[in-house]
Amino acid sequence: MTNISFWGLSFWDIVVIFIYFVVILLVGIRASLKIKTREDYFMGGRRFGKLIQTFAAYGQATSVENVTATTTMVNTNGASGIWAMLAGGLLNLPVFWMTSIWYRRLRCLSLGDYFEERYGSMRMAAFYAMGQTIFFIMIGAFGLMAMTKTVAAVTAKPETELTTQEYAEYSQALERERLETADFVLLPASDQERLKELQLLRPRKEYSYINENMFIWIVAFITLFYSSMGGLKAVFLVDFIQGIFTIILSILLIPFAMIKINSIFGGEGVMGSFRTLHEELPASFMELWGSPHLIEFSWYWILWFSIMIVINTAAQANQLTAIGAAKDDYTARYGFVTGVLLKRYSNVMWGLLALFTVVLYGGQISNPDYVWGHATRDLLGPVGIGLVGLMIASLIAALMSAKSTFLLSASAMITNNLYKPFVPNKTDSHYILMGRLFGVFYMCIAAYFAMVSSSLFELFKMTMMFNSILAAAFWLGMLWRRANAAGAWASMIVMFVLTIIIPFGIPAISDARNSEYLVKTTEAIPISQMYTATEKDVQSRNEEIASWERLFAAGETAVERPGILNAGVRFERTVLHPAKSIFWSEGLDFNEGKASGKGYLKVELVVLDLLGWDLSKHTYSFNETLTFIFRIFFPFLILIIVSYFTRPEDKKRLDQFYGKMLTPVVGSHEDDERAMELTRANPGRINHLLLLPGSNWEIRKWNREDWMGVILSSLAAVSVVILLIIIVSLGRG
Repeated sequence: MTNISFWGLSFWDIVVIFIYFVVILLVGIRASLKIKTREDYFMGGRRFGKLIQTFAAYGQATSVENVTATTTMVNTNGASGIWAMLAGGLLNLPVFWMTSIWYRRLRCLSLGDYFEERYGSMRMAAFYAMGQTIFFIMIGAFGLMAMTKTVAAVTAKPETELTTQEYAEYSQALERERLETADFVLLPASDQERLKELQLLRPRKEYSYINENMFIWIVAFITLFYSSMGGLKAVFLVDFIQGIFTIILSILLIPFAMIKINSIFGGEGVMGSFRTLHEELPASFMELWGSPHLIEFSWYWILWFSIMIVINTAAQANQLTAIGAAKDDYTARYGFVTGVLLKRYSNVMWGLLALFTVVLYGGQISNPDYVWGHATRDLLGPVGIGLVGLMIASLIAALMSAKSTFLLSASAMITNNLYKPFVPNKTDSHYILMGRLFGVFYMCIAAYFAMVSSSLFELFKMTMMFNSILAAAFWLGMLWRRANAAGAWASMIVMFVLTIIIPFGIPAISDARNSEYLVKTTEAIPISQMYTATEKDVQSRNEEIASWERLFAAGETAVERPGILNAGVRFERTVLHPAKSIFWSEGLDFNEGKASGKGYLKVELVVLDLLGWDLSKHTYSFNETLTFIFRIFFPFLILIIVSYFTRPEDKKRLDQFYGKMLTPVVGSHEDDERAMELTRANPGRINHLLLLPGSNWEIRKWNREDWMGVILSSLAAVSVVILLIIIVSLGRG
């Protein structure tokens, strides 16, 4: 029986996956029996302590797309690709220590309630709910898509079982790999042009037995079932279980990867595998702070992307769901910061494994989205004791722990901020039922978008930029009394048009995708880099010399004969920095030689290019950084200008709101209600806690707990960077 195999999965793999699903479903059913009120369903009764809050924060911040996206970006951009998932989170740690109490002190069921209370507008709360639902649909699709690609790679078809059409594209992928491994300047002119063509075509090399769309629906249904049945209590209890699985996921493959690297390259022990990294990968690939020779992660990309994440993350509705359920202020702070820090250490482990996969599979897998799944099958499959099943269960756990929080956040907003204003005065049971139905709606739409999307990284960047629509209204509403509804509306509507309506609408209603102007790309640039030759470099050079001699004998090359190379000698190598679409998020498609845009349109870059800034002359990384800078500053500028020239908000309402935000959550629910009664009677009773009392700025003085938390969380962030530097430096000669 143990020899049974189904699509590459052993009997024990299937058993592990089955047991995992049964446990998760039982937790959802048991938690559903204890739900009595809306607060029980959407906020778990606000009774959670530090341990559960830590794993809740870790779960909602960590999903399978974080794992696969890190692997994808490291395979594409080297060690600096780790920053895509790490950078903003490190800057966020001390920020989270100060802002976590905001979400607890709001005492709301959804973050949409904040916009209604602060700006006095139910319509704004509804707009926020709609915007965040769109955001959660995108990020839900991102996770489902990443999960499916990874499992598809685990169940990949062998070459002998490809269809005729699949084999033709597979052959193109092999041709591209062959040309990319050669020194570009030594290729004949025809091969140079062919390489440029294949880099734009991006042929697939990986195909799977599983129906990816069907798998998306299966995982979506299970997530929906336990989340909608058991509410936030079920989600947080499952997060505790799944957090353990996710930690397993973060470390399980590393020792197996080290063993295989040592067996292939002759190393010994842990240090042998690290030495192999530096011997087999080019120096630019191991540049942690970004390399000008890599397409995405320059130092300025990392900096501005990090700042954008810090600003935009604060406006995510799941922040309130994950933090607002804590029993008091300190629990909210401690649990959230500790959970997010745990994720940052996991990020480093994912990055390390991603570097190992480049050594093991570089050049073998054309689509880096499939690397993690391929590594799972290759490294764990031969062990045959259910470890592949454990990895799949861990990946599904990482997906569902985050997506269940998003589902509850989305259904809470739709119920409280869109449905309840139109259907008031119903029982809590009615609103809980509607919340469950809206959760079904959310998950179905997310599954659909997962089916129609194609690029993990571009979908990831879109989700990170999306909350620029809402960030200015959130931050200035918390800190600046002068921010008013007119300014918030102006900021949100303009950014919604520039982020959603135009980028997705213009391609849908026009022939913009086929516009000769809009398919413009950055220039394909040969870039030279100095390296210290390894034995592998010597072998590659000998093959290039042999190839040159064959071509020269046939009269097919006029380039100079490559020089003989010896190990340890510095030499120059030229690679082709590929052309990239400037204006389309997912690049270009080619049909009979004619290019057309894929994904959404990057409107801000179109405007800059039309104003005379020729973006084709800049690197892809530089152009992408411009979009981050635009989304950081422009919405704040709009809100400030409009607020200054329009009427301020009602002072009594603002006094009540800011009085509440200064009132700590301590003790029992009854203690908190007594404190709030005092604040409602005298909202200015603790204004002495403000740094600038009497001004328009609502900035609280820092106490000892604030200072200690910021210092320790900053040191924790530094410790993650130090660990990353050590890992990337180990084994360097």
